[in-house]
Amino acid sequence: MKTYRIYQVDAFTQTKFHGNPAGVVPNADGLTGEQMQRIARELNNSETAFIFSATSPGYDVEVRFFTPTTEVPLCGHATIAAHYVRAIEGAAVAGRVIQKTKAGLLPVDIVPQPQGYSIVMTQSTPKIEAPFAPSTVQKIVAALGIKPSDVRPDCPVAIASAGHSKIMVGIWSNKQLHSLKPNLDALAAISAEVGCNGYYVFTLNPGEEVLVHGRMFAPAIGIAEDPVTGNANGPLGAYLVHYGVCKDSETETQLSFSILQGEAIQRDGGMRVDVTIENGVPALVQITGQAVVAFQTELEL
Repeated sequence: MKTYRIYQVDAFTQTKFHGNPAGVVPNADGLTGEQMQRIARELNNSETAFIFSATSPGYDVEVRFFTPTTEVPLCGHATIAAHYVRAIEGAAVAGRVIQKTKAGLLPVDIVPQPQGYSIVMTQSTPKIEAPFAPSTVQKIVAALGIKPSDVRPDCPVAIASAGHSKIMVGIWSNKQLHSLKPNLDALAAISAEVGCNGYYVFTLNPGEEVLVHGRMFAPAIGIAEDPVTGNANGPLGAYLVHYGVCKDSETETQLSFSILQGEAIQRDGGMRVDVTIENGVPALVQITGQAVVAFQTELEL
């Protein structure tokens, strides 16, 4: 028998019961894939992070991510949560570490703050796909319960990825965003057709402190709605640069903005997104967030 430490961490917030809850098991060495899946199902967060010791000098720590139903290559809020736990436990207090994930080797920076830590996650190389055909867009908007005219014409419905892909859907109204009641079965069926499990519906609010308000649905992997999603907002930043939505000139080298997500389900939280632009295209995506421990316990297996 071994005792595993388990944390419930609210990420992208410093207020308990807000933001996005993630399970974290910081001493996961020895757990099998089946055990991790069962623990993730028991905790029933959108993702649980399992932290393993490094087995080669090429990285500092390995992190694996499980939803209640499957393993995923990368998770933004669970990465923030995992490295926050490592910081408060003293495993890594400040500076850069390299984490091994199913999406590759990725840097994470731990930045001490007067109250807690900020965690900066560098995501995978951004990739933006071509817009969907009108027939597919029609299926997606119908499943979301909106009309094609509700979609911003400057925001093509397309897949964006920085380690874990999402379908980007930009609409006009925050009121409409917060009143969405999508057909989750229909969204899951479309996911199987297009090979992408998440739908990030967002609005843009230029001139306001928070540029982006959003909601993310991923029923195909057991997540009806994710409260605050690093792996949606990071790719969104790359998408906005790629399609020229939020950059004024080809000479810009950085796009930075704040987001707010989770308002519709009373789990509001936020993050900063930074996109480095090279030769007019997105080259590097980083997200920055904070976290707080809701509770911790132990499990013997």
